[in-house]
This record gives sequence, C-alpha cells and structure tokens, in this order.
Amino acid sequence: MAFAEINGINIHYQVRGSGPPLLMMAPGGFDSTIEKWSTAGIWTGVRPLETLTDRYTCIAYDRREAGRSGGRVERVSWTTYAHEAMGLLRHLGIQRGFIMGGCMGCSTATAFAVTCPEATLGLVLHWPVGGVRWRLNGLSRFQTHVDFVKEHGLDAVVKLAREKKSFWAEPSAGPWASTIVADASFAGAFAGQHVERYLALVMLMGRTLFDRDTATGPEPEELMALKVPSVIIPGADPAHATSAARYLQECLADAVYHDVPAPDQTPDLVRQWITDFLDSHAKVGVA
Repeated sequence: MAFAEINGINIHYQVRGSGPPLLMMAPGGFDSTIEKWSTAGIWTGVRPLETLTDRYTCIAYDRREAGRSGGRVERVSWTTYAHEAMGLLRHLGIQRGFIMGGCMGCSTATAFAVTCPEATLGLVLHWPVGGVRWRLNGLSRFQTHVDFVKEHGLDAVVKLAREKKSFWAEPSAGPWASTIVADASFAGAFAGQHVERYLALVMLMGRTLFDRDTATGPEPEELMALKVPSVIIPGADPAHATSAARYLQECLADAVYHDVPAPDQTPDLVRQWITDFLDSHAKVGVA
C-alpha cells in the first residue's frame, strides 16, 4: 500500500502500467477512492485500472478525506484538490500527464487543468457533475451536518462517522467522516475543536464547492482560456445533468463531445472513446 505526504496529508495511491501518465480522479462524490474505478456505475465494465495499463501509466488515488487518505479540518476548495493532485505527480517525478475525472472527479480535473495547465496534456471528463439538483443536494448535505452538530455536538459526529463511514453515506457525519474512521488521533482532535468556528468553516466550504447551477469547479473565463484538448461524455441524472456537460463543451475550446444518450453508453464504447482520445494526443512529449 503506497502513501505520499502531500500538503501535510497522507495520500493513498496506486500506480499501474507503463506509458504516458494518466492521473485518475475517481467518481463517487465525497467517496472518491481507488475502488470506485472498479465498483461505481459503468466503471465496473470499463475497468480502467486493468484495461488501460497496457498503454498508459495509470495513477489512481483516494482523494483527501476519502478512503485510506488522511485529511485536515480546513476550508477545502476545488483549487485545494488540484494543488494536492499536482503534489502527487511531483512526488512521482512526473511533470505532465493526461487527467481523467469521473463524476465529481471532473470538477477536480478541470480545476487541475486551470491551476496547472502546463502539466495537463488533455482532459477526459466522464459524466461531469452539475445542474440545479446537484447544487441543492450538495448544499443540503452540508446543512444537514451543520444541523446535526448544533443539536448533538462533535462527539456525536465522531460516533456517527464510525457507524456510517462516510459523508456520502450519511450527510450528518460530515465531510471529515472518512478521516475520523481512518485516524483515531484525528478523531480526538476533531471532537475537541471550537464548535462555532467549525460550523462557520463548514458552511463556507459548502458554498465554495456548490456555488453554481452548472458544472462546479473553475470559473467559465478560466475554462475558456484553457488550451488543452478534452473529451466529454455526458450524463443524464440529478447529479450529472446533461446541461453541465454542455456547459463544459461550450467553455472548452478543443473539446470532443460524445452526444450519445446515457443508456447507449456501453462499457466497450466508453473505453473506446477514452482510448481513442488518449492515443490521438499521446504523441505530445511527456516528461
């Protein structure tokens, strides 16, 4: 099991295969873990950590506050996630690579491209999150946690987190639930912090991450200024509104958009779209 200390946080990661680097930002909302690449939705059939490794160096990781990775109580933003992803590449001695995001991982991927354009060879965006329902659901989760803390306190959060394991499984457990489960010393410090300061931070973090009714992440002007190729595969449900994918198509100048209804997106077809895109741009030099 490999770990790297990035920005003072222990990040769990895996590297498989050989060839141009492909940094993989997992689906699963706030449960963004390596396992999601084989257990979430269509990825059970695509199996990228098995089927892409013959041509690409696949780098998958548990995002902070998810899975086996650590965390820290602070106001996290999409830019925070992007800087820490770049830190993982630097830890591995990689200067440039392709970035692939699924679900909420698309917001992290676009934030990475905006924050570190020189390190981005191209973007693979599968079912980007966004839309009115996505924003309202995200804000509701943060509010549910705030209400729980106000009524029951932080010791109760620690107990609930240990029962439910994650923020996505139980919103009342909060965005640091997985870290509470993984790290007993963190759990103790978490329970002892100043409640009012914590609640203010949580509310600000929710409004930072869920700030618009389209694809969350960078500002549109930042996306329009990007000069990296991308491929967009749209979703069509309350968390992955097709309008969010269309918004990214509008903002990203060099985007391939696969206008295929979600029910017709088979694992073989999605895998083919991804490999066709990567292969067509892999001739660009990779350090």
